[in-house]
Amino acid sequence: MKKLIIFSLAAMLAVPTLAEEQLREDAGTDFGGRVSAEVDKKLMKGLHAFVNGEARLNDNFGNFYRYQGTVGASYKVNDYLKTAVSYTFIETKKTKDSTDIWKLRHRFTFDVTGSYRMGDFKFSLRERFQVTRRTDDVNEYQDNKNACVLRSRFMAQYKGLSDWTPYAYVDVRNTLNAPKWSYKYENGLFHSVADSMHIDSTNFQGNKDVYINRVRLGLGAEWELNKQHSFDFFILYDFCFDREIDVKKNQKFSKKGNLKHNKNDLESVIYRKSRNVSIGIGYKFSF
Repeated sequence: MKKLIIFSLAAMLAVPTLAEEQLREDAGTDFGGRVSAEVDKKLMKGLHAFVNGEARLNDNFGNFYRYQGTVGASYKVNDYLKTAVSYTFIETKKTKDSTDIWKLRHRFTFDVTGSYRMGDFKFSLRERFQVTRRTDDVNEYQDNKNACVLRSRFMAQYKGLSDWTPYAYVDVRNTLNAPKWSYKYENGLFHSVADSMHIDSTNFQGNKDVYINRVRLGLGAEWELNKQHSFDFFILYDFCFDREIDVKKNQKFSKKGNLKHNKNDLESVIYRKSRNVSIGIGYKFSF
């Protein structure tokens, strides 16, 4: 347990340090909100099915930018171990040139959660592997159509109250297969090694870049009205650190005008950090 706490704190400190060394843009802090509702059905001892929906706001609570719906099932193996699988349909809005563009995502998750009770406190560690598939056309050299992520969440809950359960957690998100390029920083810009050496070849190394791109802190409390109805009130703080890759596709021709092959040029790599603060409320109906 001590090692887990030390690792979580180290990860939180490492991300800002890395950002300071390589950052080229700060997107600032945004405030938003989340509203959700869930239905949980007990199928048999330890086995539950659930359905939930969620809406999210950003731009200082001025814009609904994301809607999603999830279906899944969870199974409690014993008092210390729980597993879950789910599918989420996601619709997100991006604004470009004053035009709103809605994009669809399909997400599949698999969770393994270990927990331990110590007096009135309950500690848990959840490891979540998720795959998110994009439905829009993407440049495979700068975006992965099937993004894989590992999320590690350490949570502490206080069970000493009758109706309320306060909690706090830290959630570390690791990208597992982001596009990776070889490049060097020169004259205020990022260049591919191939361009800087005037070599006619790409320096794309495949979808194998692994790095921590988000650390989330959560603080909240669950309010159980009765065995069927409960509410969750929370506030989230996200520190995000993303690498935005811009790759231009060019075509190279021979002296006779014949197309020889495609050439992909790495235009830039922007290291962007941002902070998001969200407050939310969730409702759950169990039967």
